[in-house]
Amino acid sequence: MNKLRINAIYLATEGEGLLIGRVQIFVRFQGCLLGCKNCDSKDTWNVSNGSFMSEDEVIAAIEAKWPSPNVPIKTVSITGGDPLNLQNIEAVRSLVVRLKASGYTLSLEAAGDVIDQDIFQRLDFINFDFKTPSSGVQSDLEKIIFMQQNFTGKFQVKSVVEDKNDFDYIWQNYQKFLARLFKIDFIWVITPAYNLKEKFPLTRFVEIINWNQIAGGPFRVIGQQHKWIFGPDKKLV
Repeated sequence: MNKLRINAIYLATEGEGLLIGRVQIFVRFQGCLLGCKNCDSKDTWNVSNGSFMSEDEVIAAIEAKWPSPNVPIKTVSITGGDPLNLQNIEAVRSLVVRLKASGYTLSLEAAGDVIDQDIFQRLDFINFDFKTPSSGVQSDLEKIIFMQQNFTGKFQVKSVVEDKNDFDYIWQNYQKFLARLFKIDFIWVITPAYNLKEKFPLTRFVEIINWNQIAGGPFRVIGQQHKWIFGPDKKLV
C-alpha cells in the first residue's frame, strides 16, 4: 500500500475561493517542485519533510478530527504542497477512491500544471491555479481550455494577484480564452495577495476591485478570509 507524504491533517473552515465558509478537513500533502515566489506554505515544499503515513492512518486521522463519532464531517480538501506532484499522485488517487467509497465530498487544490483525468472525474470540485507573473511560474492556458471542455461545472480557476501587471496578465489570457471558445463556463477567481508578515493590504484590494470593475467584471474577487481573521502567518486555519 502507498505511503502518503503528509504535512498536516486538520479541521478548519475554507477561507478562499468559491467554497469559502465551508467546514472541511484538510489533508495537506508534503512536496512541491513549482517554487512559487509568493507561496505562503513553503514548509510543504521539501518532499523529505512531513510524516509518512499509511492510508489507514490518514483515514483514522481524518475521523479523529470529527467533533464526535455522531457528528461526522464528510467534506475533505486535498491540498499541499502539490497533491499532484509525481511523488504524491498515486497515493492521492488511492485515497480519493477510498474516501469516495466512504461517502466523502472531495475537493482538490491543483497547482495548474497537471491534469489527471481519472482523479478529476472522481472529485466533486477542483481548484485549478493559473499562475501570475509575480509567482515566477508560468501557467499554460491550454490546460484551462481542456478543463472547460472536460470538467465544466466542477472547477474554478484561481489566480493570486499582487499588482497591475498580474491583473493585466490574467485579463489578457481571459480574452485569449474567449477568442478560442467564445464563452467561459466557469468562475475565474482573483485572490488578492496577502503575503506573509504583511499588514492588511487594503490599497491592493481596492485597486484590484476597481480594475475588475473597469474591465467589466470578468473575475470574482474573493479575499482570504482566514488571513483577515487570524493574520497572514497563522497555519492550519
